[in-house]
Parts: sequence; structure tokens; C-alpha cells
Amino acid sequence: QVQLVESGGGSVQPGGSLRLSCAASGSIFSMGSMGWYRQVPGKQRELVATITTEHSARYADSVKGRFTISRDNAKNTVYLQMNDLKPEDTAVYYCIGVVVGVNDYWGQGTQVTVSS
Repeated sequence: QVQLVESGGGSVQPGGSLRLSCAASGSIFSMGSMGWYRQVPGKQRELVATITTEHSARYADSVKGRFTISRDNAKNTVYLQMNDLKPEDTAVYYCIGVVVGVNDYWGQGTQVTVSS
């Protein structure tokens, strides 16, 4: 069994910053890519950013230059530093981890609200 637990969500004013963390635990022989998605009510879950074990990152166009994804391979933990937040960034943010040869696992989600 593998669990991913997110933390760091909350409420912030436009232009503010938040840092999300996601720690994976359980029967993990080899963790592959990790990443973040987000979802607002009535819309499909969308990719925010992903990162490989070699720290190669990919971002959605809407967050490029504002968000930075990073990871600690030894801790099976992925981070998302979010700067210059906008109201349209408001969503539930989900962490995903790909356990090599096994399955994809999702966290329970953490709410990010950007509002004045």
C-alpha cells in the first residue's frame, strides 16, 4: 500500500505565495515521476507540473515562471513553490506519484484559495 499526503494549502491574497508538499510512504521499491494536478468544481483535473527522478520538470503554460516543482528522492517527497498567485489558481491541488512497475497513486488533495 502506498499513501501520498499533501500539506501546505490555504488561503492567500493575489500576488502571495504558498508552498505545497507531498510525502509518499508505504511499499515503494522505486518511485518514478511525481507531480501536481489541480481541479475546480465542474472542470477536469489539469496538469500543473511534473518532475522526473532526474529533476527534469514540465509545467502548464498557465504557471510557467510562477511555480517551481522540486523533489527529494531520498524522502519520496515532491514540492510545489507557488509565487505570484492569481485568483484563477484557486483549486484543489492533488499530488501524484508513479511507483515504477506498480501503479499511479494520488493524494487526497489540498485546497488553495486565492482571494482578496
